[in-house]
Amino acid sequence: MVFSRVFYLAAATLLLGAVVRPNPVSAAESSPPASPSSIMPKDRAGLDQAIHDYLMAHPDVVVDAIKAAQQQADAQAAEQSRRAIATKKKELLDSPGDLVQGNPKGDVTLVEFFDYRCPYCKQVEPSLDAMLKEDGKLRIVYKEFPILGEASVYATRVALAAKKQGKYAEFHRAMMATKGDISDETALNVATSLGLDIAKIKTDMNAPEVEKLIDANYALADTLNIQGTPAIIVGDTLIPGAVDLDTLRKDIAAARKGG
Repeated sequence: MVFSRVFYLAAATLLLGAVVRPNPVSAAESSPPASPSSIMPKDRAGLDQAIHDYLMAHPDVVVDAIKAAQQQADAQAAEQSRRAIATKKKELLDSPGDLVQGNPKGDVTLVEFFDYRCPYCKQVEPSLDAMLKEDGKLRIVYKEFPILGEASVYATRVALAAKKQGKYAEFHRAMMATKGDISDETALNVATSLGLDIAKIKTDMNAPEVEKLIDANYALADTLNIQGTPAIIVGDTLIPGAVDLDTLRKDIAAARKGG
């Protein structure tokens, strides 16, 4: 594993530094420092034991190594994410099949990858609604990303079919407000409550363009290394997981400033 290699190399370096560091004595009293090869164990097993003993005596080294490795990994992931977002701006912001709310010409666009069965997406939904009400320059793109089983895919298909009857937004809001587990029957019941033609829904939900949009969102999420829901993109920043209203405000303000 990466951490194991990091620990091994770091500990070996620290151990080597510890054993060859000269004592603070005068030049006249000092003797030539012993070479690393004469002090360090000559076999791998001996070196492993020396590293083990050092880490056991200095557990703070392990903590510091974990923190440093995690910070480096986070920084690399963030940079990779920014580059990926930059290359996929068109697909993120202007896919014709997506649900778009807010100001069509807003100066900041927030993109959410969501699943109708995701409780954390439902937790975030009131914050997104609040932002739409308080920020007249905000545009939100909702990306169907059904990853929580066949019932999720079914609900997404019904949603996209509802678009053909002019009630995509209404269906989306009703589904996000529905509590408990979401089944195929749940999605159809919500569609019925909105006055949708269920026979037409069942036909339209299997249209080729529905399949194409779902596959495109899967591919886009894969490119951006999105592995769960909700996943929110503001500007060039990917925010994985649920986020509160204050954090959304700050991220949107930062994107507006170009930060």
